[in-house]
Parts: sequence; C-alpha cells; structure tokens
Amino acid sequence: MRAYTMQERDGELQLQLQEMPMPSPGAGQLLLRMRAAGLNRGEFIAGHGLHAAGGGAKPVGTEAAGAVVSLGPDVKDWQEGDRVMGRCRGAFAEYVLMDTREALPVPAALDWTRAGAVPLTFLVVYDMLVLQGRLQPGQNLLIAGVTSGVGTTALQAAKAMGARVIGTSGSADKLQRLQTLGLDLGLHTRQPDFADKVMAATDGQGVHLAIDTVGGTVFAECIKSLAFEGRLAMVGYVDGVLTAQLDLEALHSKRLCLFGVSNKLRTPQQRAEPVAGFKRDWLPWMAEGRLSPVVDQVFTFDHLQQAKACMEGGSQVGKLVLQGPAD
Repeated sequence: MRAYTMQERDGELQLQLQEMPMPSPGAGQLLLRMRAAGLNRGEFIAGHGLHAAGGGAKPVGTEAAGAVVSLGPDVKDWQEGDRVMGRCRGAFAEYVLMDTREALPVPAALDWTRAGAVPLTFLVVYDMLVLQGRLQPGQNLLIAGVTSGVGTTALQAAKAMGARVIGTSGSADKLQRLQTLGLDLGLHTRQPDFADKVMAATDGQGVHLAIDTVGGTVFAECIKSLAFEGRLAMVGYVDGVLTAQLDLEALHSKRLCLFGVSNKLRTPQQRAEPVAGFKRDWLPWMAEGRLSPVVDQVFTFDHLQQAKACMEGGSQVGKLVLQGPAD
C-alpha cells in the first residue's frame, strides 16, 4: 500500500510517499480503508517533538475515517463494512490500523470528508470544554485564535452547550465568516490587546473559560480576561513562543485554574478515556446536525504536500482534509 512518512531535517519537515507493507489488525484493532484524514497543525510544526531530527521517517497523520476491511481476532462489536472514524497513527495512508478504544461510528449525517475532520479536534475540545473546562450554559468563553480547527470546533460546541463566545483573529474576513456559526463577538487583532474589550463585553466580569490556541504571546492577556474562578486551557503554540509571564496575584486572588490539553504523555488507555463521554454527549448532536466540522479545503491523496503548504500558510478557516485514494 502507499503511505506518507515525514521526518525533520535542518529544521524542516519533509514528506515522502512510499510503498509500505499492508498492516494486519492485532488484538483490539480494526483495519480501515482510509476515506478521509484530517490535517492538524501540531504535526506540521518543526520542533514539536513529533518528528525529531535523526529519528528517521515516521508515519504521519493522526485521525481518519474509513470502512472496516478486517478485524482483530478478539473484536466483536464491529464488522466489515462499518463506517468508522477515530484517532490513529499513520492516517495518511491507503489503509490504517485503529484501536477499537478510539473507534467511533460515523453518523449518517456526516459524509467521509467531514468524518475525517472530527476525531482529534472534537475530542480535544470535549476535553477542554466538558472534562477540564466545566463550561456551563450562560457562561462566557474566549477563544484566542477562533478561526483554527480547534477554534471553530470549540465555537460550535460551546454554542450547542448554551455559552456565549468571544473570539480573536488577525483576519476580519475570517471573523465575518464565523458569524453563521454563532460567534457573539469577534475581535480583530493578532496582538495581546484584547482583555479590556473582553471585560467591556462581559460587564467587567470576564470570561469563565479561555482557550489559548496561539501560544505565549497572548497567554498573559488571556489571564487578564478571566473572571473569578476562571479557567484557562493551553492547547497550542503556533506562534512558537513557549514562555510567558504569569500574574501570580491574579492566579491567587481570583482562584484561577490553568490546565494543558495534550496527549503526548498519556497512555493509550488515558487517551481513550474521553471517548465514551464524547460518544454519549456529542455524537447524538452530530447525528442531529447540531455539530459538524468546518472544512475549508479538501486535497486529493497525491497532494498532501500542497495541503501541508496550505496549513503552514494559515489561510484556512477550520480544517483541511486529505481524501483517501480512489478505488
């Protein structure tokens, strides 16, 4: 089968499409014919540690949707032909292995393209909003970098949960496009200068939850924007800034909670723990059409390099998706 690998050389991530052996499902695994796979910015940023220099080329792609081709010897809850989506390793390939603990049924309301854009981003956002963020109806949410894949997903999910959403972006046009998703207030800025506007928009209260998808450049401003007992989710650092000043007085007096959202150090069992809650709470919303990923562009299987360049250019709103090879 054909599959993509990637490795870091001289500070750049290099892709290669090559022939690889057909995988065989082991215990607790499904083999899928890949129909769509979402791109995620973190895996295309050199220095994130996912493709270390000198470590050799590694399979690339972290989420996919496809039809079950074969089952591991102990798998009983799935059958050949089932439509499945989930997180997995080496998703940019003709065939992919998926742990059944990560596997989700694709609702009839989702086509392959949108199903391929669901697993990683939506599970990350479920962690941020529900499990750690404890967002409640009527509360205020701030998303720094609202037009990203995580940002658009968090916007949709928060609105479905009954929250009010404020988002920042360096593009006024992108913010305008998000009005149809229910964005309550868009702040056009790339600078750490939005806290005063957030406070004004919330009658001086601040937001109950803030999501930093940008990095260290806006971290302190997100802290300033928090309400009493507010929470801050650190999910990305596309700006490459890994340090920031922390206002200890605000942390102490306002009883703030800061948390990270990452699967890098989690065991497979820990990564799989939120799947059941997501399936219970949000998958029905997808079946009803209340939640659906925002897909900006779709690329054919042979054009992952162009998709990578588009991702690095930052012009998209929402997700980029790679189609599986034609039959």
